[in-house]
Amino acid sequence: MFDSLIAPSPARPAPVAPAAPLPHEPSAAQLSACLTRMLDEIDYGMLLVGVDAQVLYTNHAARHELDGEHPLQLVGRTLRTMRPQDVLPLQDALIASQRGLRRLVTLGAGVSRVSISVVPLPESAAERALGQGPLTLLVLGKRQVCEQLSVHGFARSLNLTPAETRVLELLCAGVRPTAIARQQNVAVSTVRTQIGSIRAKTGASSISELVRQVAVLPPLVGALRGGFALGAR
Repeated sequence: MFDSLIAPSPARPAPVAPAAPLPHEPSAAQLSACLTRMLDEIDYGMLLVGVDAQVLYTNHAARHELDGEHPLQLVGRTLRTMRPQDVLPLQDALIASQRGLRRLVTLGAGVSRVSISVVPLPESAAERALGQGPLTLLVLGKRQVCEQLSVHGFARSLNLTPAETRVLELLCAGVRPTAIARQQNVAVSTVRTQIGSIRAKTGASSISELVRQVAVLPPLVGALRGGFALGAR
């Protein structure tokens, strides 16, 4: 049934030219700088944690996320929890990571409630030689479904009007059409017409499908941000 998808084999295979050698191999320092920039473009907060909850690295998203409302706090280079009842769950997850076990821990309460992935990193020979001990990667869960920059990029790609873009933002924030109408000081029928236009442009069959489309978008991180140093804002 799928014969038409298979290209016919040539009578004689064409010779394969050898791959051109790279002009030079990047140094460890160059790769490290590139990886740092890559991590700063990831729209999930990421922290590299050593023994005794000492933070060795934070990417841009983590530096932005660890504000006064986040259940995790960074005091100097030491990771702390805002609530005393979160100390033990985080500590248990970090101890499990030292044994090579992955954990998902949920900290905080209410609007500040966040899930955090605790991932053990394989220890290299160099790290063993230095006696640093195994390292742990913390990946911070998002506190909102749809990021504003991703919504705006999505809206521009589909030529949504400014009014439609605002409606899309509010729908992704969980605001109902009646509440959107009150916020925008327009009739509910106007909002429903805008939603219909958005659905037509996106091909979404429902509001939930529309929100799902935005929620799975690749991240867009703001160009205006601080440096790479730990604790920079």
